[in-house]
Amino acid sequence: MIGSLNPMLLAGLLAFPVLISVGQVLFKIASRGVGEADAAGLLRLAANPYLLAALALYGAGTVLWLFVLKKVPLNAAYPFMALSFCLVPLMGYLVLGEALSWRYGAGIGLIVAGMLVLYA
Repeated sequence: MIGSLNPMLLAGLLAFPVLISVGQVLFKIASRGVGEADAAGLLRLAANPYLLAALALYGAGTVLWLFVLKKVPLNAAYPFMALSFCLVPLMGYLVLGEALSWRYGAGIGLIVAGMLVLYA
């Protein structure tokens, strides 16, 4: 099924988890500036450029996903969401300096193996 997709649809299937993953990293960065849950804290949060960028990426990703789903069956498209479970920890490691264990590596390997089973 995936091999028969045109390159633009395949790019959309791969771009969506990337956009969502980058958005998650930006949410984490934005969370550093979260203060109290009062009016002033909410105003600071609403003006946080990392939060605004994350929301823009989520919005763009959602629109992209809608166009992909118009052409690709949900049962073929949705497993690509699992790639975000691979990308977010890797980005957390690379961008935020968060620790990765061998278990994450094993989990990422299992996810990739599952994708190969589904689409090879």
